[in-house]
Amino acid sequence: MHSKAAAAAIVFMRFNYDPAMAKKLQRVEELCGNIVPARALAADAPLALKDKKGVEKKYGEFLSKVLGDPRKGMALCHAMLLPRKESAEKLKEYEKRGKLEMAGARLERRGKASVVTMSNPRYLNAEDETTLVGLETAIDVATLDTKSEVCVLRGGPVEHPKYAGRNLFGAGINLTHLYQGKIGYLWYIRRDLGLVNKLYRGLAKPGVSPEVDSTEKLWIAAVEGFAIGGHCQILLAVDYIIAAKDAYMTLPARKEGIIPGAANLRLPRFVGPSLARQAILAERRLDCDSPEGRMICDEIVAPAAMDSAIDHMVERLTGSGVVSAAGNRRALRIAEEPLDAFRRYMSVYAREQAQCHFSPALIANLERNWDAANRK
Repeated sequence: MHSKAAAAAIVFMRFNYDPAMAKKLQRVEELCGNIVPARALAADAPLALKDKKGVEKKYGEFLSKVLGDPRKGMALCHAMLLPRKESAEKLKEYEKRGKLEMAGARLERRGKASVVTMSNPRYLNAEDETTLVGLETAIDVATLDTKSEVCVLRGGPVEHPKYAGRNLFGAGINLTHLYQGKIGYLWYIRRDLGLVNKLYRGLAKPGVSPEVDSTEKLWIAAVEGFAIGGHCQILLAVDYIIAAKDAYMTLPARKEGIIPGAANLRLPRFVGPSLARQAILAERRLDCDSPEGRMICDEIVAPAAMDSAIDHMVERLTGSGVVSAAGNRRALRIAEEPLDAFRRYMSVYAREQAQCHFSPALIANLERNWDAANRK
């Protein structure tokens, strides 16, 4: 972004941050509380996705309008960047014990780093409704912890016979749960406005724009096995990526029939628009140890060397202190993705993803490409 454009973005941010509105911040779940009648939601909830009536489409229409309004949209982005309410109590526990266990994630302090391990072993560490709150809370606590200086994000061991006992970064959205109707539309919005954006922007503070002040740490991602779909999206939000030599990345959302989070906004910055279109629209696989993969991954190591590579990078980042990390992150974001640009993207995403989520094409794709009807 040229200096004039950057200056314009800062002016826009200042004039569209409304302190009065900031006092009434509501998360997506609270904001959408009365948009769809409770009876209609309750009737749809137990149904498989193909049998749902699509009542949650109203959420998409509503959130698209909210995010499309500069002041209301910025307020919602701010609300979703605040630490979750339960994170304060979890932080106290973490400060005492140096470890936490939550649904979807484990957190442990190792030297100068807080290590978040994504965990859904039955489903190749896929993301779903059971993992969302735990993983976001773990990200909150890791970021707020005063006894660690940087954060690490990695995947834990899984149960699948093909990979049993191996660490895998993650398989993206849980397609089995998606087909079974166990993942609601709001899951997409809560995830991308919440945990993924927190990795990229840190944690907001009450009463001040997230672009002016925030709580931040550098995030290192350790990719083992694969980063598919949503887990590939996560890589586009961290600061440094260490990948195993045999690991790969894919964005199969088009094949599934959905939009890959904020990858459409962020991936072109890494690989250029042409390759981004190939990855998003034509499912091009990116091996981490390839010229294209190295546009995203910062360091390639032998699989057995991952732990030592993480330790070495933590030491490199903290050896001279991390006092300027937050300032540098904010400065980089003003140039590459101001919060208002993200708000406008999410306005489109909220509307379009609602249509995709309830499309018959999504059901057909899951049955054809995933054999979803026969999975448990």
